[in-house]
Amino acid sequence: MPRFLFPAAVASLLLLASFAAYSQANDPGQKANTPAAAASASTNSSSNVSSAPQAPPIPSNAPHMSRETRLQILRDFETQLVYSRTSFPMGTKGLQLKDGVITPNGKQLEQMLVIYGPSIKPGSPAHISFVRIKNDYIHFELNGGPIRRQKWYQRIEISGANGPAITGPGNTETNNPHGSNVDLYFDKYVPEMTAAQLRQLLYPVLDFNARNPEQAYLDTVPPKVKEAILAHHVLVGMNHEMVVHAKGKPPNKVREKDGDTEYEEWIYGAPPADVDFVRFVGDEVVRVETMKVGGQKIVRTEKEVILPNSGEEKEAQSQAEEHPSNAPSLRRPGEDPNNVPQPASGTSPLPAPPPPDIPQPNGPNQVVAIR
Repeated sequence: MPRFLFPAAVASLLLLASFAAYSQANDPGQKANTPAAAASASTNSSSNVSSAPQAPPIPSNAPHMSRETRLQILRDFETQLVYSRTSFPMGTKGLQLKDGVITPNGKQLEQMLVIYGPSIKPGSPAHISFVRIKNDYIHFELNGGPIRRQKWYQRIEISGANGPAITGPGNTETNNPHGSNVDLYFDKYVPEMTAAQLRQLLYPVLDFNARNPEQAYLDTVPPKVKEAILAHHVLVGMNHEMVVHAKGKPPNKVREKDGDTEYEEWIYGAPPADVDFVRFVGDEVVRVETMKVGGQKIVRTEKEVILPNSGEEKEAQSQAEEHPSNAPSLRRPGEDPNNVPQPASGTSPLPAPPPPDIPQPNGPNQVVAIR
């Protein structure tokens, strides 16, 4: 009898070993740890790019928004996490959006950001804290809005016959809110629409499909800048935010003065590795100098990317449409436009000159190599 126990034990051990090998080979967790699986996962994550939500357009004869749709939009959008696609200033003015055009934009928006300070930067997460639907626009407040709202119990007041009134507890939260808001305007009234259509209308300012701040920010920059950021490369013409996304925060900063021009230089790397010197004048990269390990110095000063300003272009186009070149005039033929009666308030302002048409660099930049 004992002579049959040893072969049976060996056979059982072999069966257990083969079962363990089979389970390990078919384990999805083990497959994910292989180099090929890791490479495919990284490729899928890098190719996952946020895009504008696709929804059918709103008909021009759509009726007024119904009460059921209003309640559904309030439930869907309040307390929702989104990512910003533009800069939001602090204060009660906020932004206005109509037909895909953001107001204020360009230099007006920059002035508001300087005066009131930025509330939300492009690519930053934000919470829709309050939604209100008016006659011809929808009001959205982000990160608590520009005004701190009191709770219901903070507005309670109890008064007696022989004593003073007793109010509820005061607002113990901060009285300096840092939120912002955006108003989505329509032509005549707020039409009937779905939540997907409303997300599509808000896409110029808010991204509902982004999964992280980096992805939300990359969708707001030109394709050439996006490729450079993904390759961790700095282009002449970038701004501070783009360089931070491309190279990270600089370990060292140096502020110098070249004649009457003040500049700031960000230094990345340290010997014996390559060292990059990125020079800023204002908010623009004007020079990139790379010191190679072998002593080679590569300097780039020509602008490699021109950041578009769609707001100013659309504003100039709308002004041109409002004041065409062949508009009728009360001046006689050959009359000097400056020799006309002036208004009683003073001299009439001169029309703003059109923005210069700067061509975008096409080919690669010239590289200066000095040994």
